[in-house]
Amino acid sequence: MATMENVIVLVNRIQRACTVLGDHGGGDGTASLPTLWEALPSVAVVGGQSSGKSSVLESIVGRDFLPRGSGIVTRRPLVLQLHKTEDGVQEYAEFLHMPKRRFNDFALVRKEIQDETDRLTGKTKQISPVPIHLSIYSPHVVNLTLIDLPGLTKVAVEGQPESIVQDIENMVRSYVDKPNCIILAISPANQDIATSDAIKLARDVDPTGERTFGVLTKLDLMDKGTNALDVLEGRSYRLQHPWVGIVNRSQADINKNIDMIIARRKEQEFFASSPEYSHLSSRMGSEYLAKLLSQHLEAVIRARIPSITSLINKTIDELESEMDHIGRPIASDAGAQLYLVLELCRAFEKIFREHLDGGRPGGDRIYGVFDNQLPSALRKLPFDRYLSLQNVKRVISEADGYQPHLIAPEQGYRRLIESALNYFRGPAEASVDAVHYVLKELVRKSIGETQDLKRFPTLQAELAAACFHALERFREDGRKTTVRLVDMESAYLTVEFFRKLPQEVDKTGTGNPSTPPVDRYADAHFRRIASNVSSYIGMVSDTLKNTIPKAVVHCQVREAKRSLLNYFYTQVGRKDAKQLAQLLDEDPALMERRQQCFKRLELYKSARDEIDAVSWSRTGNPEPVKDVQGKTARGEKTGAPGFLPSDYTFVPARIESVSGRNKRKSRGTIVNL
Repeated sequence: MATMENVIVLVNRIQRACTVLGDHGGGDGTASLPTLWEALPSVAVVGGQSSGKSSVLESIVGRDFLPRGSGIVTRRPLVLQLHKTEDGVQEYAEFLHMPKRRFNDFALVRKEIQDETDRLTGKTKQISPVPIHLSIYSPHVVNLTLIDLPGLTKVAVEGQPESIVQDIENMVRSYVDKPNCIILAISPANQDIATSDAIKLARDVDPTGERTFGVLTKLDLMDKGTNALDVLEGRSYRLQHPWVGIVNRSQADINKNIDMIIARRKEQEFFASSPEYSHLSSRMGSEYLAKLLSQHLEAVIRARIPSITSLINKTIDELESEMDHIGRPIASDAGAQLYLVLELCRAFEKIFREHLDGGRPGGDRIYGVFDNQLPSALRKLPFDRYLSLQNVKRVISEADGYQPHLIAPEQGYRRLIESALNYFRGPAEASVDAVHYVLKELVRKSIGETQDLKRFPTLQAELAAACFHALERFREDGRKTTVRLVDMESAYLTVEFFRKLPQEVDKTGTGNPSTPPVDRYADAHFRRIASNVSSYIGMVSDTLKNTIPKAVVHCQVREAKRSLLNYFYTQVGRKDAKQLAQLLDEDPALMERRQQCFKRLELYKSARDEIDAVSWSRTGNPEPVKDVQGKTARGEKTGAPGFLPSDYTFVPARIESVSGRNKRKSRGTIVNL
């Protein structure tokens, strides 16, 4: 089995990596990202103001190092990581935000806690959920991690917002609500346990008491003739774990700078010599509390490691999938940027063509224009009104002028037909416009469906503008061509149609050539003319119903497939590096999301490597051989676990790595910029 030191130090390192990479629980503002912090076992110290919470922590450490004063002193969570060293090694402390400085003077530790709090919250009485990480190395401690939280309060004092009471409770709850959190509930013995803020909160989140350790402070300050045996022996409020009594240093001892080692000895003497508590002395005091918590934390960590490992592997896969979805970081050189722009354009064109060719929906709407809209528009043309008897008489009369026609009103026929053919311009141009709008909509749809383009709103806008400009040119060509088809029908009439008319007239009579001619001034004559013109117009309508779609497809659809971005490609090829960078200006929200995902991915990979390292040390496997990228076979990186300096970036790659029995794929590495 892994040693206690291994598993607790393991969690210490992962928690430090969590904070460095933005996952520190307590409502950190990145709720949309998976959190590893909440899966890690921790010990949260909870108590009301003036409950003796700071004194308990200092007794466990054996040093004065926490800020003191009235009101809210702890305004940010303090993650206190204790590391036991060999006897004789000088004690020192390190802050995560100052990794290169060792503090041997614990008065300076106290000052730095205060200063670091003020850096984030200002010199106010505001609170912040972002923790301060402090590691203390000493031969007088056990391996243990404690999270000191702001003291619970009931009223806001001057300088505090009215919401401070609820804000503090919300922050504390955000830690102790988690099922992996061990609650160290601090209550003063000289107050009724029923009024304890810590116990009240612990009962809300842990009603069975399985996660709660009760600590009773200030036992030496109780009124004479009273004791706390009902609490310490579990009769007043029962927990699954034994209550522990603590005797803190008095204010006079603090003022005199009484050594903590001496204070611990005095605490032991108090319990050993007390008539009320001597039978409990073996499980009372700060030293016993520290060992009890350390052993319990070890057991919890051992039990949780399999589920933590499973969570880590699952989340790594999810984050890597999202990173693939979001896309790679942009290269800085112009050649690579131009290549990326062209790749994105080709991806867009492929999707656009699929819409037109039927691989994706949308192209069928163009066929709908030809099969439904155009025939419907042709049927609705007002030829019945135009070829009314009255209008035919008027046109024929005007065409004859001062001398009436002798046999057939040829000029009248031509005027009737030419004027009627002008009506076809409307459906022809409407077909062009309808297809144009379908193509524009397919451009918008294709841009939206080109996944990698979503990263670049500027490029999307430029691409759309270039497409719309090209489609306008295609529409103009389509309009000219379809109108020219109509004009060609007007320019030259089909003679064969009219040559057949006398034969068709004979068929309507008796078939006798001597039949009397129709009076050319009678209504029947003009109706015959209207009927002939209507038939001719119908023939032309059938022709245009077939040729207009051909012209539209030739001028608009085919050109959209062939040369939609030709002009855009020419313009892009002339851009310099600065202009290309502007074109590839990503959506800030997407850039932020990628950065968050990348940090969280590095955190989980680092945690996986840490757990693997403990597994290897447990099984006694030899030190793994490093690969060409300086990473071990388990993916271990040099440097502080999980720490990613600002001058490093993520370069995607696919590297096969072997970890113990498991084979994993790494999707990237870190390189110096």
